[in-house]
Amino acid sequence: MKILSAAQLKTVDAYTIEHEPISSTNLMERASRAVADKIRARWGVGTPVKIFAGPGNNGGDALAIARMLGESNYKVWVYLFNTSDELSPDCQINKQRLIDFLTVKKSTMGAPNVEFMEITSQFTPPKLEQEDLVIDGLFGTGLSRPLNGGYASVVKYINASPATVVSIDVPSGLMCEDNTYNVMNHIVKATVTYTIQYPKLAFFFPEHEQYVGEWEVLDIGIIDPCNEETQTPYYLTERKDIQAMLKTRSKFAHKGSVGHALLIAGKKSMAGAAILSAKACMRGGVGKLTVRTPECNVPILQTTVPEAVLDIDVDPNCFSQSFDTTDYDAMAIGPGIGTSSYTVQAFIEQVSMSKCRMVLDADALNILGSHRGWITQLPRHCILTPHKKELFGLISTTRNSYEELERTRELAARQQIYILVKGAYSAIVTPEGNVFFNTTGNPGMATAGAGDVLTGLVLALLAQSYVPEAALRMGVYLHGLAGDIAVQDLCCESLIASDLVNYIPKAFRSLRDNK
Repeated sequence: MKILSAAQLKTVDAYTIEHEPISSTNLMERASRAVADKIRARWGVGTPVKIFAGPGNNGGDALAIARMLGESNYKVWVYLFNTSDELSPDCQINKQRLIDFLTVKKSTMGAPNVEFMEITSQFTPPKLEQEDLVIDGLFGTGLSRPLNGGYASVVKYINASPATVVSIDVPSGLMCEDNTYNVMNHIVKATVTYTIQYPKLAFFFPEHEQYVGEWEVLDIGIIDPCNEETQTPYYLTERKDIQAMLKTRSKFAHKGSVGHALLIAGKKSMAGAAILSAKACMRGGVGKLTVRTPECNVPILQTTVPEAVLDIDVDPNCFSQSFDTTDYDAMAIGPGIGTSSYTVQAFIEQVSMSKCRMVLDADALNILGSHRGWITQLPRHCILTPHKKELFGLISTTRNSYEELERTRELAARQQIYILVKGAYSAIVTPEGNVFFNTTGNPGMATAGAGDVLTGLVLALLAQSYVPEAALRMGVYLHGLAGDIAVQDLCCESLIASDLVNYIPKAFRSLRDNK
């Protein structure tokens, strides 16, 4: 699924209107119907509904929804803000349709169940109670500057209320992409956002969660004018994408034909990271795994991961010496290796001399963060998997997630590497500057060791000859899916990293059973 800019959204709307063909008013009716259906399915007819409509097309949506809910006998109060007497054509049409509906209803049934107020100057806000449903239709994707004046006051009033808030397409005041210069307390804080056809980039940034709330994309049949050729660097990975990538293993497969992976992990007191990565790698389908680790970790690794071959470092306590990796199909380095002077030197020698596909995680990223110049020595198309703190070691701190993502894209393009930014919507950034947001996972996965599991899983896929982009997208999706399946049997608070390893087989099965 593509994530389009505000300008592109306007283009695809216009293309749909011309080529379906359909009038803009009827396309608005279709979008409004989709939102109204969601509201009716979730909130009963006894829910008081208070609708705030702006002068543009988002306000037109809100007016159409008011009419539709009125037709379903909801009690609705509508406040249309028309302080400049400049309603958009479709908003004007839906205003008249609402008035006509009220006129007919009054003549046939007496007092209508919809109260309509058009605000042209002074506004006395209604009392908003906890049982109320507020529908925010003030401004949509066309907004290009922060809200101020009376509109900002309305937003603050809504946000201060205990009511449930549904925003149409985007919360009013939120820009679709860059909110660096926005006034953040002038943005509606929605409980639910029903967005039309495409998700918006701003939805994927953690600082915007308080505004967007729970969100859902509603498909209303808008046509992409260029289909696969529409230029956007942002995509949302869906289940069908991963299923299409998943290979079927040959009947004649053997351990030598499905990859030999190398994992450089663990130091004294950090064997757990090596164990989690190694187990995840084996569960990821690799034919053979070798773990390079110090002697202090040998007894526990041989006990916990007997399937792995151990390659013992000359130092008894840490990774201290680089070595030839010719015999391996893929390598991962970093989980629990520490940052001692011996390890730091061995690390840069190892990554600069190794020719196999490569994943850098955990302490490998901490080392790079302390020696930023070394990033130029990384092989092309290697994979970095930082969480936020590790990422800041590579790109410095930023003002917000949008700037963070843009700097990450610049780094990936400049060095021709893949960067996975881990989080609620893990972002996979490619050397071409594309970004694939992941859709699986849950807050229970915010637990120590979860990243080590992901490293092992991506390593397994790389060793099985998946290209780096596919290995990353599949690994992240399967990792999150394992967490989603696990949390159904366990609970969010009690999920631990080893649970993720144990549920990797069910994640694979889930994809294959529904392929």
